[in-house]
Amino acid sequence: MKKLLGILVLAGLAIALYLGLTPSPIDPLAWQPQTAPLMTGAMEPNDTLMKAELLAQGQIHGPEDTAVDAHGRVYAGLHDGRVVRITDGQVETFAATGGRPLGMDFDAQGNLILADAYKGLLRIDPAGKISVLATEADGVPFAFTDDLDIASDGRIYFTDASSKFQQPDYLLDLLEGRPYGRLMVFDPASGTTQVLLKDLYFANGVALSQNEDFVLVNETYRYRIQRYWLKGDKAGTHEIFADNLPGLPDNLQGDRAGTFWVALPTPRKSDADFLQNQPWLKAQMAKLPRALWPKPTSYGLAIALNEQGEIVQSLHDTSGTHLRMVTSVKPVGDYLYLGSLDNDRIGRLRIR
Repeated sequence: MKKLLGILVLAGLAIALYLGLTPSPIDPLAWQPQTAPLMTGAMEPNDTLMKAELLAQGQIHGPEDTAVDAHGRVYAGLHDGRVVRITDGQVETFAATGGRPLGMDFDAQGNLILADAYKGLLRIDPAGKISVLATEADGVPFAFTDDLDIASDGRIYFTDASSKFQQPDYLLDLLEGRPYGRLMVFDPASGTTQVLLKDLYFANGVALSQNEDFVLVNETYRYRIQRYWLKGDKAGTHEIFADNLPGLPDNLQGDRAGTFWVALPTPRKSDADFLQNQPWLKAQMAKLPRALWPKPTSYGLAIALNEQGEIVQSLHDTSGTHLRMVTSVKPVGDYLYLGSLDNDRIGRLRIR
């Protein structure tokens, strides 16, 4: 017993010495989240996601976002930098960016427009040829190009989640709690990029409204969605559209009929909310190996909001065994396509 106690004391001293001498990779701020909302009403847990068909199960890794072309073929960007195309259950490589493909959508000409975390805003033509559209704005390079939506006039609204932390370190951005994100618009006619909003707390999902009079952007690490007005008396101004969400909002997609689908990779956790207001603890945690960090809940969750910012529906996999860590919900026709940053499948759920 004495020997074991001695080992524990030495281990404790070694950890204390390590934490004391090792500089933290972050400079965290304190932030006090609101009390998490209850899972009641439209948020009542259900098993809807368990009914989704699974595409390419076991053949892909990390299909963070998806897109569907005019022929009904499904595309997804993977951890290894490939964009794959799924046709009748067969998976083939469509393009390889050499980065980390994230948000994607097709433009009116059939090009796949892609936000690549490392490579910037890209265009991939129907033959798989890659062109770079933008890699910086206002002299600041993109560090984490994340999600996008395309307007009817061809303008591409997109985000740089963080100008400091790149994709593998997205959790450091969470712990630091400083606003490094931006919402931008790329004009293909002029080839120019304009910054619409800056100082966002991890600028993530992007979606245009039904009439394209406003665009939404998720602030993942503030559990909220901002609205930026494009037209009307409020044009050029912004406001909070939805606040105190029940999870971390990731990608965002509108159906252009008045509904926005929001992917929530994990529900809120009380220990994570507590940690946000403890900058010293966050600085120490950032020094530790990732294996020692708290793990997200294994859960599948997506919500639908109307254009007033109200949650009108939620989709759950409470077990996290069928679909978990959902990072994108893409409405196409009668279906929702559900991607994941860290799963081996795409969900396809019939909603009509």
